[in-house]
Amino acid sequence: MQDFLFRLSIPVVLSTLFALLLWGLFSATFALLFMLLAMLIVMARHGRQLYKLGQWLNDARPETMPEASGIWDEVFSRLYKMVKQHNQTKQDLAAELHHIEQATAALPEGVVILNEAHRIEWFNTLARQHFNLDVEHDIMQDITYLVRQPEFIDYLHEGDFSEPLLMVPARHDEMTLSIKLIPYGDEKRLLISRDITQFKRIETIRRDFVANVSHELRTPLTVVNGYVENLLDMPDLGQESARRALQLMAEQTRRMANLVADLLTLSRLENEQSPLHEELVDMRALLNEVYQDGQSLSGGRHTLRLEITSTSDLLGSHDELRSAFGNLLSNAIRYTPDKGVISLRWFERDEHLVYSVQDSGIGIAPQHIPRLTERFYRVDRSRSRETGGTGLGLAIVKYIAMRHQAKLEVLSEEGKGSVFSLVFSTKRASS
Repeated sequence: MQDFLFRLSIPVVLSTLFALLLWGLFSATFALLFMLLAMLIVMARHGRQLYKLGQWLNDARPETMPEASGIWDEVFSRLYKMVKQHNQTKQDLAAELHHIEQATAALPEGVVILNEAHRIEWFNTLARQHFNLDVEHDIMQDITYLVRQPEFIDYLHEGDFSEPLLMVPARHDEMTLSIKLIPYGDEKRLLISRDITQFKRIETIRRDFVANVSHELRTPLTVVNGYVENLLDMPDLGQESARRALQLMAEQTRRMANLVADLLTLSRLENEQSPLHEELVDMRALLNEVYQDGQSLSGGRHTLRLEITSTSDLLGSHDELRSAFGNLLSNAIRYTPDKGVISLRWFERDEHLVYSVQDSGIGIAPQHIPRLTERFYRVDRSRSRETGGTGLGLAIVKYIAMRHQAKLEVLSEEGKGSVFSLVFSTKRASS
């Protein structure tokens, strides 16, 4: 500070000494005029530097710092260092903010920062998707103006956030959100939203699965129990009637055994700890086995055709592929009237290997096709039970296809038949 004052006073001191010298040589008037002129020059120089400083402060950047001399050189030098440090701090904060935004964007939950008045201060990408928020228009808007479901407004105002709120957001009827409010700081709140649609779907599938298994087992158990009671209550039952009762009981027992076997197969396929035992499968031999099984199941009631136009074998599990191929063929036989035609094909299409089963059966209405691979889903429940189906065949096919990185395609028209195809990548092919 002392150095700054010393440098600032030098022009004034020198001008004063020179004016005193002029006073002694000439007159006081001449000295005063010189002193006035010197002060005007000093003030003009300072005014010029102040003008440069004012112009620079309108857009203070280190690279546009004006040149200066004298005491202003030190002032500008200090300002240069301050601006450079400020810009560096600003860049560091911007980088940290960018990292925080990247971290919150990667979170599996939506995050909204609310102030004490429930106004939105910030939100991440998932929150924008969950609540249809707009970065340009919804910042500092009241959250209740944008999320208007009554249950959300009640949850927000009640103040009891110990349990999350389950809510279906507006414009997303197919989505279910779990919402949690977390107070923090000076009466601010974090609004955390998580999409639990998949969990809800899994829970629904699990509940339906239990209900369906119970229903599927109840019917044969009721039949078996009824005949057992009849046999116990009627000791003089004729041999023919007893044989008929035992036959029906055996049919229902086989039905339960098939159901349990399919459930075990499905459980094994769904188990991630159950690895796929791969081998090079001789497709011609496998398709002939499936074809012979189909002939036996049809019992001559249908015309079965086998067409093999690809010489490629497949890397995969022989038993699983036979199960998937056999399920598709047995379904075709069940849902094709007598004297119908069923064609099995193994061919190449657009760099893929395809196994297809085409039938001339009853066909499937479009609304049923997306749900065919659901467990126990049946287009015609009565017909499926009559033909011995468990309702798990296509679910098994779907999981076998997934384990072989294949895709199940279904083309069908009601009353005109269906085509079920398993499409494999040529990466699994071996000629």
